[in-house]
Amino acid sequence: MTDMSNDRIPLAALEHGTPFADRHVGPMPAELARMLDVVGVGSLEELGQHAVPDGIRERDLQMTLPEPATEAEALDELHDLAQRCRPHAEMIGLGYYPTITPPVIRRNVIENPAWYTAYTPYQPEISQGRLEALLNFQTMVADLTGVPVSNSSMLDESTAASEGMTLVRRAGRAKSPRFVVDTDTLPQTISVLRTRAEPLGIEVVMADLSEGVDGLPEGEFFGALLAYPGASGSLRDHEAVIAEIHRRGAMAVVAADLLALTLLRAPGEIGADVVVGTTQRFGVPMGFGGPHAGYMAVRQGLERQLPGRLVGVSVDADGDQAYRLALQTREQHIRREKATSNICTAQVLLAVVASMYAVYHGPEGLRAIAARTHRMAAVLAAQFRHAGIEVVHEDFFDTVVTRVPGRADEVIAAAKRAGINLRRVDADHVGISCDETTSRDRLALVWQAFGLDTADLADVDDLDARTPDALPKALRRTSEYLTHPVFHQHRSETSLLRYLRRLSDSDVALDRSMIPLGSCTMKLNATAEMEPITWPAFAELHPFAPAEDAEGLLQVVSDLEGWLAEITGYDAVSLQPNAGSQGEFAGLLAIRAYHHDRGESEREVCLIPASAHGTNAASAVMAGLRVVVVRCDDSGNIEMDHLRELVEKHRDDLAAIMITYPSTHGVYEDTVQDVCGLVHDAGGQVYVDGANLNALIGLARMGKFGSDVSHLNLHKTFCIPHGGGGPGVGPIGVRGHLSPFLPNHPLQPQAGPETGVGPISAAPWGSASILPISWAYVRMMGSDGLRRATLTAVAAANYVARRLDEYFPVLYTGSGGFVAHECILDLRSITKDSGVSVEDVAKRLCDYGLHAPTMSFPVAGTLMVEPTESENLAELDRFCDAMIAIRAEIDKVAAGQWPADDNPLVHAPHTAASLVGEWDHAYGRQEAAYPMGTSMAKVWPPVRRIDGARGDRNLVCSCPPLSAYEE
Repeated sequence: MTDMSNDRIPLAALEHGTPFADRHVGPMPAELARMLDVVGVGSLEELGQHAVPDGIRERDLQMTLPEPATEAEALDELHDLAQRCRPHAEMIGLGYYPTITPPVIRRNVIENPAWYTAYTPYQPEISQGRLEALLNFQTMVADLTGVPVSNSSMLDESTAASEGMTLVRRAGRAKSPRFVVDTDTLPQTISVLRTRAEPLGIEVVMADLSEGVDGLPEGEFFGALLAYPGASGSLRDHEAVIAEIHRRGAMAVVAADLLALTLLRAPGEIGADVVVGTTQRFGVPMGFGGPHAGYMAVRQGLERQLPGRLVGVSVDADGDQAYRLALQTREQHIRREKATSNICTAQVLLAVVASMYAVYHGPEGLRAIAARTHRMAAVLAAQFRHAGIEVVHEDFFDTVVTRVPGRADEVIAAAKRAGINLRRVDADHVGISCDETTSRDRLALVWQAFGLDTADLADVDDLDARTPDALPKALRRTSEYLTHPVFHQHRSETSLLRYLRRLSDSDVALDRSMIPLGSCTMKLNATAEMEPITWPAFAELHPFAPAEDAEGLLQVVSDLEGWLAEITGYDAVSLQPNAGSQGEFAGLLAIRAYHHDRGESEREVCLIPASAHGTNAASAVMAGLRVVVVRCDDSGNIEMDHLRELVEKHRDDLAAIMITYPSTHGVYEDTVQDVCGLVHDAGGQVYVDGANLNALIGLARMGKFGSDVSHLNLHKTFCIPHGGGGPGVGPIGVRGHLSPFLPNHPLQPQAGPETGVGPISAAPWGSASILPISWAYVRMMGSDGLRRATLTAVAAANYVARRLDEYFPVLYTGSGGFVAHECILDLRSITKDSGVSVEDVAKRLCDYGLHAPTMSFPVAGTLMVEPTESENLAELDRFCDAMIAIRAEIDKVAAGQWPADDNPLVHAPHTAASLVGEWDHAYGRQEAAYPMGTSMAKVWPPVRRIDGARGDRNLVCSCPPLSAYEE
């Protein structure tokens, strides 16, 4: 036995345990050495010197960040910050309400990596679980709204309303640029609508529709937005107004409270063309504003105009029912500036929570929750009337507005002392919103805040018995909803638990396999980062509560803004954009506002390389800019001569160029500073898409090498999990001259500059409740850890490229043959020789227990691979070995050993059921299911290859009816 007694390690070295970076970065030192040997360099630093152009690489870059904390230390600090938050009983309303997340859903969805580490279901055969959950969401929304087609979530209610506005404009025939908005619409939605409308030349016309048809303006308009119920709580019958809107050749968008619709006539029944809103109160915590799943549903005939994602029902190769994303689910990448929307992410994880809330409660449970909420409001109002306090509206669902001349501030302050936040409408009016958590005791505290004492109060039970509902008879719902069996089968926790487990077992997420999706950065989402997001101190804050209530979370915001500015070299950061697409939009609005402020409103041309993300072009159009495409050369780089030609041609009207760096082709282009210089010399601004920031941190900073603005995908580089396709956070960093034009918010002055472009999200700080994830990541990694993560990600990509190049040629490389953090494998000649397509390879990887890389983006017939820094050598080799084995299978097809129409590639993936019974294939069962031997990690796809074309031709986007099961 070895005597270790004299090999003492100093206490200082032992005190903090294993650094978090050692947990986050996958390869151990010996593994990394082997990887670097294959790449052909001696160290990570040498790799950085070879791969990153000298002109932008900042030697010995020291980012001013705190020294890295351990997981325990970071959680302690976050706990201290949480202690500085003071959630109250939130009765502010305005689209945000306290709700009860069933613990079985919180633990088994929100806190379950099988759900939160999944990505967008672009490989539907191994995404059937989240697709079924989203189909439930679509069915829930379609049933409650009374229109037949719902998408699988929007970013928030205000974004959904804005998308509704642009949808009816392009789908309608009216030539007018005017869009009518009900004055009783949520104030944040009105502001977001104005932000979205102005660059598109849409005129927002406010109208008091409490007057019914008489409130509509004279003249033409292309659409109108009506609130149901209104922001004030007022409940009105819009049927006649909608009929008049239709008579005048326009379309009606209705913003509806989904919980209220369990008691109220569905908007589709009163003529709505489009229905929008939020599902927040279906079990999703307020979280100081998000993330929440907005929704949009449309009448028949508008489904092909629907933005975002749509889950449809098709069949697999055996004719069995299977789910997939339908229609133009990535249309912004395909149609670019002609896209109907720039939205690329949804709010999948939150949509799953909301759908499971409906599955767990069922129609009876939801109706009971709504009825209880309404009765609390009705009794609240009755007591006010009994005490002689005026209630403004006779008809309402959950919100009561009282008139207290000159006393509003006094009442608000008294309620706050009692632990309740109410809404200050103005100096004379106070709003009170009830919800599923409202109790008799809370009502008593509200009455006391209004100055009512025991002598003023009637007995609550007696008052309840004598008080009718405040729902107009004409608006009471008689139609059924949520009739599908899924909303009736899982009322016990045991049943729901098993349902959730069955669905998650039908998916491949990061808990089962690396997900090497290029351009998506599927890295470790550490448990320590995730833990704080369900803490009540963060989760139960209302976004419009007084800022002092959220002191701790606002410190998280402030810290993160400062750290991101330091990391990127920008001067200011806004965390409001709640998706990368929204960040692009906000950044381009800042550029446009800057030019307008300088009296150069003619600058409207946005140059975009042919290789760029499709969202770039879509965002530019949304921001009122005109897209001009810059050609790329054979190496995937910007063609500099063409850029010079375009810059000269548009010298007087050039607004900006949008580039992605490293490029969408996974290469560090060495001309980036020349590109920036050319555009700046012509008076334009430079937008660098931050999608690939994971290849830059600690090596180069966009704000220092020539960029003026970038969005930063926190759900890529900074560890917020993708959640099946959302949530995301896409903040923007800007140089100082653009900082006056960052987003702001009408209900929280602290959220942005007074001179800002307006809000682009419903909530002041966007998806605030998940910002602690990225805060924890930066806090635990520190400057050196972040740099190490970047270099390791680059090393992993180059290792994969070197190992696979002789089997699948790497399409683009930079100087010295190096790639950045991702590489593109070219299968086009292989397909030509063998007939095996890139889709065949992607589906065959399912049989190997692996998720496929990104298919045919940015180049058709290729696979884009991004391994990230979090995967260890064993997992990288598992992927590479599988790809090499698949190449051997392709060679068998090309050589005629397997028929072109009967081989394991064209029939992939193989389900367990497909192996049972008669087998008449040219290859064996084991070759089908266990290509690497029976010891391999096996994931059984629940369905075989899905017929996509059939699904688009025969669109089914809600749960099939009972008759389908009878058949």
